[in-house]
Amino acid sequence: MTTRVLLADDDPLVRAGLALILGGSDTISVVGEAANGQEAVDTVRSGGIDVVLMDIRMPVLDGIAATAAVLELPDPPKVIVLTTFDADEYVVRALAAGANGFLLKDTPPAEIVAAIGKVVDGEPMLSPTITQQLIRQVTDAAPGQRDDAAALSRVACLTDREREVAIAVGGGSSNAEIAADLHMSVATVKAHISHIFTKLDATNRVQVAIAMHDAGLL
Repeated sequence: MTTRVLLADDDPLVRAGLALILGGSDTISVVGEAANGQEAVDTVRSGGIDVVLMDIRMPVLDGIAATAAVLELPDPPKVIVLTTFDADEYVVRALAAGANGFLLKDTPPAEIVAAIGKVVDGEPMLSPTITQQLIRQVTDAAPGQRDDAAALSRVACLTDREREVAIAVGGGSSNAEIAADLHMSVATVKAHISHIFTKLDATNRVQVAIAMHDAGLL
């Protein structure tokens, strides 16, 4: 199956470069471009998009607001944000808005193609180190606001097995690593993660990690 990608960046040279990179893949098709966040939202609303590569800093509507708006649409695509700086404030805000991961703009072409395949398959886009950095940034930005009772209530809906998987997700483990550690198939891990996302109203693994951290389980 071909993955249909929308390129959202206010720099036409960046869009052209990404289109050239992705055009060499047999599994990816660039089906649209947007020069600002509002254009990205409007294009996604029209349908036919599987993944959005979303620049963070754009005019009219920035990538963070655009990500939030896209993910509120019915059957939304995956969103990968593009940034210049690794794990900066904007990345944290984009992931909090529900982005499925992020890519640095100088990421090698083969890794960009692989990253798109990963988010489509529900695999993590963030290393354990980056996940922990992002959790620290989120929690440090809101000191004294942790509500253990509310956080525990939120994760109480998880089964024991789902809680084990969610803790592993929070630790930055890949699906394959979770499968090996918990002695289950990768397909079963994916099913558990899908249930966890639904129960915690999460769209990415960082949101799951933050929920487990707030509940005192990480």
